Amino acid sequence: MKGSRPLPGFPVSLGVTVTGVSLVVLLPLSALVWTATTLSSEAFRATVTAPRVVASLGLSLGTAAAGATVASAAGLLIAWVLVRHPFPGRSLVDSLIDLPFALPTAVAGITLTTLYAPSGWLGRPLAALGVKAAFSPFGIVLALVFLGLPFSVRTLQPVLAALDPQVEDAAASLGATRAQAFFRILLPELVPAWLTGFALAFARGLGEYGSVVFISGNMPMRTEVAPLLIMTKLEQYDTAGAAAIATVLLGASFLLLLGINRLEAWSSTPRRSPQ
Repeated sequence: MKGSRPLPGFPVSLGVTVTGVSLVVLLPLSALVWTATTLSSEAFRATVTAPRVVASLGLSLGTAAAGATVASAAGLLIAWVLVRHPFPGRSLVDSLIDLPFALPTAVAGITLTTLYAPSGWLGRPLAALGVKAAFSPFGIVLALVFLGLPFSVRTLQPVLAALDPQVEDAAASLGATRAQAFFRILLPELVPAWLTGFALAFARGLGEYGSVVFISGNMPMRTEVAPLLIMTKLEQYDTAGAAAIATVLLGASFLLLLGINRLEAWSSTPRRSPQ
């Protein structure tokens, strides 16, 4: 029927949805921003531009971007192998991908620190090569790759599974190499999901605390991430200062997600072939 609603009881459903989103997302975020606004503009600027805060924000942004980049690249390779190449134990490997989702972040942090410490199984050979893993920015990136990998793999897997391998065979029959088939046929289809996985991994890494607090070493101006500094501010009863730093992180995450969503929309828009 023309003008009929696709969902019965649409006004009630819309009201429940808006109420739920407001209580779970909008209200806490509004409270965070409201707490930050209790500071004057000068106090807010002084808080977020303090050398220790700037160093922690830069470290969090840099390591989150690096971790998401590595996780996205590794996630593409892992998703490709899981979808396109059957092998013994594939179901076990596939289930292990979700381990960071189920594992408490504190346990992950302790485990990674034990492995990559200078006396650890992996840290000792790295130290012999002159690479300091634990208690350094490199260790933070390792932890964020571990946490961000499932986002990349799980967003790419269904897209790869939906791609018809016969399209690649057709490209090969027309003389295209494997590299040409990947970059011209497969990659454009994977870009939106790839960007989604990157954004999710970046957002997770930007606010990560539990796994990073152990492996980072928590040295101010060197390996102190912004979430740890926020916790320090809260322990000092500086709620407004903690909210100011959290607001900067929130703004950075929002701008990144907005930009990636725009890029996804652009990449998924059909292109007109030249006449």
